[in-house]
Amino acid sequence: MPVWRHAMAQALDVARRAAAWGDVPIGAVILGSDGEILSQAGNERELTGDPTAHAEVLAIRRAAEVRDSWRLGDCTLVVTLEPCTMCAGTIVAARIPKVVFGAFDPKAGAVSSLFDVMRDPRLPHRPEVVTGVMAEESATLLREFFEGHRACTVDG
Repeated sequence: MPVWRHAMAQALDVARRAAAWGDVPIGAVILGSDGEILSQAGNERELTGDPTAHAEVLAIRRAAEVRDSWRLGDCTLVVTLEPCTMCAGTIVAARIPKVVFGAFDPKAGAVSSLFDVMRDPRLPHRPEVVTGVMAEESATLLREFFEGHRACTVDG
């Protein structure tokens, strides 16, 4: 568990950087089989204008570049928020065997909240899922971001 906690702390740092440029603060880290960080990313939708620039997708792309392969079959994805359907599909496609996330996403979560894409028995690959790692820290970061965002929208 300590490796995941360290990786989640790193994902939270990346998420804070994403918030600094106006993106929803979600961070993702890809660990190799020995626990080393292969890649990391925060959301970049606002930064790049790319609707697919979710933290998980960007971290997976970067890890695939490092590995020179789309198959990440010995990696672990650590992310601050439950992945959405697009990200869950990307995780399955990349053959990532383990996903660790912090906070649940009741509005868009595709691991258990709304859907269970990654563990759907009809798919050829189903990652192991670990939930709740530093969940309160992840949820607080998101809550504070949206409270600040709403305050700016109302006041400004």
